[in-house]
Amino acid sequence: MQRGNLDDLRAFVAVGRERSFTKAAAKLGISQSALSQTIRELESRLGVRLLTRTTRSVSPTEAGERLLQTVGPRFEEIDVELAAIRELREKPAGTIRITATEYAADAILLPKLAKLLPKFPDIKVEIIIDYGLTNIVAQRYDAGVRSGEQVAKDIIAVRIGPDMRMAVVGAPSYFKTRPEPKKPQDLINHNCITLRLPDGGLYTWEFEKGGHELRVRVDGQLTYNTTAQELNAALAGLGLAYVPEGMAQPDLAKGRLKRVLEDWCLPYSGYHLWYPSRRQSSAAFALLVETLRYRD
Repeated sequence: MQRGNLDDLRAFVAVGRERSFTKAAAKLGISQSALSQTIRELESRLGVRLLTRTTRSVSPTEAGERLLQTVGPRFEEIDVELAAIRELREKPAGTIRITATEYAADAILLPKLAKLLPKFPDIKVEIIIDYGLTNIVAQRYDAGVRSGEQVAKDIIAVRIGPDMRMAVVGAPSYFKTRPEPKKPQDLINHNCITLRLPDGGLYTWEFEKGGHELRVRVDGQLTYNTTAQELNAALAGLGLAYVPEGMAQPDLAKGRLKRVLEDWCLPYSGYHLWYPSRRQSSAAFALLVETLRYRD
């Protein structure tokens, strides 16, 4: 295939993913009119319409979606290999994009990155805070930080933190007018500070004791989309929060928070770095993995 044809396909992939000629043109560094002409010529050569255009949106046709799903990953693989070759020099280099929860970014990633990055100024790390189970392949992340043991197809998981526990906490002022819950079911009578997930649902509080697992759909007056704000609301006496034990520990030690249902919050597998197997070819990424790897 001629080089011009490959450039046309790259242009199509950019438009198909961005769903916008304006955004795709900016990403490719060309004018919007030139990009539109490129797509028209590609459709003419193939004899099929690839994109449906309206005044407000752009979306792939059935043929366009098939081409996007087929060609897009091939270009990604080529880009990864070219990036790996560029990194075969004295110092690893490149940008690594990671999705993680706020607590994982602060408690796990930041302390280790603080040791790595000053030694390798050509490595850049972009961390996106996300509480949903983002598909790191589809969203083109290099890695994601998650807890648990579920491993998707073609995904590698490397442990980067110790076992964890969740904690149900509230301020002493909150318990002055309310009895402490003795079992998870008692939470339905409490003002619980809830966490809104990216998919629109609320996070379900999970408990386990004596082999008995229990999930409680709590309710309350306050809802946030990050655990840091949940903790702040609990400190203000506005309800009970369900947060990682390590996040609440400093306030528990100073008596600003009180913990309940501790015997129902058992340890579970800590944070793991999840990434597609093809990322193993990057020198910068391999160095990052070894830096984050958890060692007892």
